[in-house]
Amino acid sequence: MAEIIKSCPVDSSTKFDDLRPYRDAEINAAMRRIAADKKICEIMHYVFGKEGGVKKMADLHNFKSVRDFQENVMNAAINNITKRTTDGFTCEGLEKLDKNKGYLFISNHRDILLDAALLQVALYSNGFDTSEITFGNNLMQPGLVTDIGKSNKMFKVIRSGNAKDFYRCSMRLSDYIRYTLTQRCQSVWIAQRNGRTKNGDDKTSQTILKMFSLSGGKILSKNMEELNIAPMSISYQWETCDKMKVRELFLSQNHPYIKEPGEDMRSILTGIMQPKGKVHIQICKPIAPEELELLDNYDRNDALALLAHIIDRRIYDGYKLWNTNYIAYDMLYNTFKFTDRYTQEEYRNFSERMHKTLEQWPDELLPLMDLYLQIYSNPVVNKLSLE
Repeated sequence: MAEIIKSCPVDSSTKFDDLRPYRDAEINAAMRRIAADKKICEIMHYVFGKEGGVKKMADLHNFKSVRDFQENVMNAAINNITKRTTDGFTCEGLEKLDKNKGYLFISNHRDILLDAALLQVALYSNGFDTSEITFGNNLMQPGLVTDIGKSNKMFKVIRSGNAKDFYRCSMRLSDYIRYTLTQRCQSVWIAQRNGRTKNGDDKTSQTILKMFSLSGGKILSKNMEELNIAPMSISYQWETCDKMKVRELFLSQNHPYIKEPGEDMRSILTGIMQPKGKVHIQICKPIAPEELELLDNYDRNDALALLAHIIDRRIYDGYKLWNTNYIAYDMLYNTFKFTDRYTQEEYRNFSERMHKTLEQWPDELLPLMDLYLQIYSNPVVNKLSLE
């Protein structure tokens, strides 16, 4: 791997200790806690095999830095998961970036762990420094998960509380992200909305953009220019956790959806283990100052809506549409528009997989099929909207 040429200031501030990832000085103690946790053996054996897992367990005690952990454990783990559960992972667009800058990667969000993890693999293998990653406080429970997350450059995002507390947390988060990008030259990955897109219809939340603007100057174009926004688009041939997403979409039609205990962890494990077919990340062209200057012609809300629209168009343009997307579109809309993008055998395989996925709910099969097809067809709808 090419050497990272960026030289970042050492982070010695204590201002963000409640949010930030671990620093190098904290890594060895975290590694020893991880190695002592009973669950880590099973995880290591699954990812690296029995012999490889034993060796990685022993290696943990020797790690002294975040880079040690990412290079020897996380990068190797995600590469193994990719080889085992995908038909190939590709990434394009990194040539648009400057290795000496920090970028705010605003990404569509389909898988809790892998969206950001695959970006780290792409950055690392192309000689870029890895980014910091947002991590919801609902996932950052004390113990093993937090130690692994904070050793892997994850920082906490608080997603609950009353309006006053939420505003205060949003302000601190905005300050931290801007500080990380502008003072430490560290890139940051964040989802374009709160939580994963369940129905495949990716839309950037104005609330997220408003949070970014809480720090920085009052002139919105200059405020956002400081952040070096680089939209990112991730495309899975087979949507991760599609069965769980269909169930949630169906149950939330008439009532607010309440997660079961441990559901987030099941989603993480399902996303890791489920076959995903081909996976592609597209790093989109960073948003240019002249595009951001347009924001100053509007009031704040309309300007943020325009910025969300710009980001959405970048993400849609970056989609890699697979045969599964085109099949679902033709099925849902009863057309033959994209029959040149798939074979009849692929069509039958998709239909059989869909029915197998939904077979435990025979009484609701038709509405569930519509929801399932929307997950795969909405990216086609969004890309067509660019025309």
